[in-house]
Amino acid sequence: MTSSPQTPRTRHWLRGFLPAQLLAGRRERLYGCVGAGIGLLLTELISRAALGGSSPWFIAPMGASAVLLFAVPSSPLAQPWSMLLGNLVSAVIGVACAHTIADPGLAASMAGALAIAAMFQLRCLHPPGGAVAITAVLGGPAIQAMGFQFVLWPVLANSLLLLGVALLFNNAVQRRYPHLPADNANPHHTQDPLPSERRAFNQQDLHQALADFGEVLDVSEDDLAAIFTAAEQQAQKRRFGAIRCADIMSRDVVSIRPMPACSKPGTSWPITR
Repeated sequence: MTSSPQTPRTRHWLRGFLPAQLLAGRRERLYGCVGAGIGLLLTELISRAALGGSSPWFIAPMGASAVLLFAVPSSPLAQPWSMLLGNLVSAVIGVACAHTIADPGLAASMAGALAIAAMFQLRCLHPPGGAVAITAVLGGPAIQAMGFQFVLWPVLANSLLLLGVALLFNNAVQRRYPHLPADNANPHHTQDPLPSERRAFNQQDLHQALADFGEVLDVSEDDLAAIFTAAEQQAQKRRFGAIRCADIMSRDVVSIRPMPACSKPGTSWPITR
């Protein structure tokens, strides 16, 4: 019995449910865990001391923000602009939906959808922002009673504190945060073109390829270019790293000798091996 033509495609689709290989080393995993723990603890303690335990002083979406800020600080979704503005605009939209839409389920759904739309438009896509928007709707009577004060206390306060710890911690362990491409404007101090300008593709090619791809990737364009360059260098090492001149030079050497001065026209050149 022959298998259905759809079987290979189905198997390929099902493989998407399997966990992808995680390339983070042990040190990065430790930094992510320790940093998130310190960030969340300090944010909670300071917020409770400043806001008091009688009002919501610490919101659950900060846990999701901590994952990004400390576990994947190089992600475009974890940068300060995305984190701060993403949480704030989502809180504003969530409160607005909670006070204008009577049905809680519809209000929460609209808050999440509109928050995503706003974050796309403002280039501050931050996944925990969706949770902030829904928290403003379904967070309970205490949060609903706060109205737009919820945007400043606790959302802004929590976000600023967690971001401050992320800036201190990530830079203390020598991570580039905010994450910027390495400054290698002229690493060789010569007039030669940069290696990035001599590879098979340039920055415009990569930009156009990403635009044609059309989906949001959780990696910056500069980081992609650096990864591709490193991959090209690795491929060169793999193919040519162990090759010596003797491996590629011909041993059956063909040579010619100069023609004698008295040779007649049309005489062929003497060839020796």
